[in-house]
Amino acid sequence: MPAQAASAEGIKDFLSKEYGVKCAELRHVRILKRSIDARQRTIYVTLKVRAYVNELPTDDEYVRTEYRDVSEARQVVVVGAGPGGLFAALKLIELGYRPIVLERGKDVRQRKKDIASITKNQQVDPESNYCFGEGGAGAYSDGKLYTRSKKRGNVEKILNVFCQHGASTSILWDAHPHIGTDKLPQVIENMRNTIIRCGGEVMFQTKMTELVTDGSRVVGVKAVSRIGESEIMVSGPVILATGHSARDVYRYLAAHDVHIEAKALAMGVRLEHPSHLIDQIQYHNREGKGEYLPTAEYSFVTQVEGRGVYSFCMCPGGYVIPAATDSEQIVVNGMSPSNRGTRWSNSGMVVEIRQEDVEGQSADFAGSLGMMHYQEYLERTCWQQGNMKQTAPAQRMADFVNGKLSGSLPQSSYAPGLIASPLHFWLPQGIGRRLQLGFRKFGAMSRGFLTNEALLIAMETRTSSPVRITRQAATLEHVGLRGLFPCGEGAGYAGGIVSAAVDGERCAEMCAKYMDAFSHDFFISDR
Repeated sequence: MPAQAASAEGIKDFLSKEYGVKCAELRHVRILKRSIDARQRTIYVTLKVRAYVNELPTDDEYVRTEYRDVSEARQVVVVGAGPGGLFAALKLIELGYRPIVLERGKDVRQRKKDIASITKNQQVDPESNYCFGEGGAGAYSDGKLYTRSKKRGNVEKILNVFCQHGASTSILWDAHPHIGTDKLPQVIENMRNTIIRCGGEVMFQTKMTELVTDGSRVVGVKAVSRIGESEIMVSGPVILATGHSARDVYRYLAAHDVHIEAKALAMGVRLEHPSHLIDQIQYHNREGKGEYLPTAEYSFVTQVEGRGVYSFCMCPGGYVIPAATDSEQIVVNGMSPSNRGTRWSNSGMVVEIRQEDVEGQSADFAGSLGMMHYQEYLERTCWQQGNMKQTAPAQRMADFVNGKLSGSLPQSSYAPGLIASPLHFWLPQGIGRRLQLGFRKFGAMSRGFLTNEALLIAMETRTSSPVRITRQAATLEHVGLRGLFPCGEGAGYAGGIVSAAVDGERCAEMCAKYMDAFSHDFFISDR
C-alpha cells in the first residue's frame, strides 16, 4: 500500500511480516524498481527491493564512470551543449579524446535572466531562451528521463552518469524518472565542470556559422563569438548536436547541398487541468492523491482520420512555459519542478503531421525545409492571434470541442498571460478537427477529463525536429561528408533527454573509431 511504500521503515515492516525476518535484522533496504498501479480503485505501489539482513551495503547505489585527463589528446568539435552534446563530450573523454564544445547560448545559470525576460518584457533573445543555451531544451523544461528507446544504447549508463553528477538516485528505480527543472541546472553545471577538469573546453555564446571541409571530409567549423564579436575556427571532426530548434543550421545545410530531408512530426496545443482534478481521475478518489502518492500522470493515444492523436511530455504539478526562439512566434511547452507541487498539470496534445498533409497548401511547405516552414507559419499565426506578444491564445477544453467561444478563462500557470481565442476556428482543420474528435475519445476513456475546467493553450510545435540530417546506419557519419556526425534530436534521431544522450554516446564512439582510422594533422587545433 502507498503508506507502507513511502518510507524505509514501512518497507522493512512489510518485509518483516511477509518473510518472517525481524525488523532489527533488516539493516538496510535498497529500492531497485518502483511503479504505481492505479488501474483499480485500490492503489498499489509495486516495489522490487534488495534487503540487507545483518549487514550494510558496501557499494554505491550508482556505477561511476572514470574520466581521464585529455588535455593533450586529439580533439573533436561538439556543436551544442544539450544532452546529446554533453554526453558526447563526456564519452569522448572516457575514450581518450579532447572535446571542444561550442554552445550558441549562455551557461545554464545566465540563461535564467533571459528566460525571465520573456515573461517580464515580452522579449525573446534568439540565442538564449528555453531552447538555446547550456543543457538545451530539456534544462528548463522538466528533466524527464523516461524513454522507450532502450534498444538504441545503454540507458542505465546514462542514468548513472546523471547520478554521478548530482541527480537523485531515485532516477535509477522510478518507472518514470524525473530530475526536475529546479535540480537539473546544477547537474548540468557539474557535467560541464567534469569536461573542463579533464582538459576539454566549453565555449558559450559561440555560434557555428560554417562547416570547414577538405573535399568530402569535414575538418572543422567556423564560429562567431558574441563575446568580442570575433570569428574563430576550430579544427577536428564534428559532432553536430544543435537541437530541434536550430533552424539557421538547417538553412545553412540546405543552402550548401548537405543532404537533409523533411521529417514528419506532431503539433497541437498544451492542455492544462487543475492537478487536483487529474489526481481525482487517475486515483479514482474524490480526495485526490492523498498524503503518500505522487501527483498523477496520464497518457492518451488514439487514431483519428488516419493520424495519431496523443498526449506528449506530460508535466504533473507543473507550468506551461513560453518556448519561442525568436520574435513574431509563440511556442508553448511544459515543465515541472522536482516536487511536482503546483496547482496545475499539463501535457502537449498533438496530432501527427506528414509532409503530404501540408505540401499542397503552399510551395513553401514542399522540399527538405517544408515541415520547418509549416512550423514557422503556425507559430507566426499563433503570435498574431496573441496580440503580437507572448500572450498566448487559449480556450476552454469543452468549448473548443463544441465550437464555442470562451467568455472567460480559468487561472493558468502560463506567466506571460492568455487571451481568449477561438482555436476551433483558426487552427488548421487537420489539427483542430482531429483534436476535437480525440478529446471526445479521451473523455469517454476517462470520466471528467473533458471539462471546461481545462484549458487549451496554443501552440505546441516543437515536439521534435522537422528535419532529418541523413547519416549512414553503420558509422553514424553523414551520408555525404566524412567526419560529420549528426547527433540527437536536432538531427532527427532522438526524442528526449535520455535518447539524445544515448545518441551522443554512440556518435562519440563512432567518431573515436573514425579518429583511430584517420590521424591527420588537421585534427590539431589551429585556433
